[in-house]
Amino acid sequence: MKIGFIGLGRMGHGVADNLLKAGHEVTVWNRSAAPVEALVAKGARAAKTPEEALQGEAAFSMLSNDAVMREVGFTGPLLAKAAKGLIHVNAATISVEFAKELQAAHAKAGLAYLSAPVFGRPDMAASAQLVLVAGGDGAALKTMQPVFDKIGSRTVPVGDEAWKANLFKIAGNFMIASELEAIGEAFALLRKGGVDPALFHDVLGGRLFTGAVFKGYGTMVLNRQYEPAGFALTLGLKDVNLARSAASGLGVGMPTAELLAKHYEEAISWGWQDKDWAAIGEVPAKKAGV
Repeated sequence: MKIGFIGLGRMGHGVADNLLKAGHEVTVWNRSAAPVEALVAKGARAAKTPEEALQGEAAFSMLSNDAVMREVGFTGPLLAKAAKGLIHVNAATISVEFAKELQAAHAKAGLAYLSAPVFGRPDMAASAQLVLVAGGDGAALKTMQPVFDKIGSRTVPVGDEAWKANLFKIAGNFMIASELEAIGEAFALLRKGGVDPALFHDVLGGRLFTGAVFKGYGTMVLNRQYEPAGFALTLGLKDVNLARSAASGLGVGMPTAELLAKHYEEAISWGWQDKDWAAIGEVPAKKAGV
């Protein structure tokens, strides 16, 4: 399949690389040149403009937020320049309202649209172990499923309304951020009381909290190792704010999200913006002086 790819951050680079490994003809575009050059060396074609990446059978985008997607032109004339019958797979975590806008814009342009945000970190993107949550055109999803199988370990369909995939992802990232906050508070309490948090992590990780978040992110908070960032702290704040916005639109109270936003904002004010989003677990420790 001829596939375009727009947005080659650490996650996007891994996904595009796996599309190449699967034998697809991949055309890539990114705002900075180095990631494009790295994939061209592996067989990709470089696009000079975003519209050049929309001339195949399908195109992925994996940009950082709503504003960047608007800047690139996904709500404007860019869609009018896309190949007829193109399927656009947007793998970014965007707002619910913007997902609705994008689906409507694609329908107006006669293009198929799928929201397919992913769960996973860069190492999972590189090893094709992502979980994709897919919402949008059912026929397009059926067409893209063999492609999704080469970049992820599971695809979760949520129906024809693309925004529901984004709501799913936003809720998931909210839960991860909430667990990071809880881990940080628990470890700060233990440190302040002179109890070894490593022992605590070992015991609870083997019995009560056996999931990847407690084990993996818990180890980062335990070791206070937040660099290099697999997922930047600023993106953590973005996703928490997406949850707050979605909650407001649906009339749902999310007091934990308010606390998370406050702590992420404080962490950024301390100059932690380039640390991993797990550094929110360090906020309670800093406030406790441990």
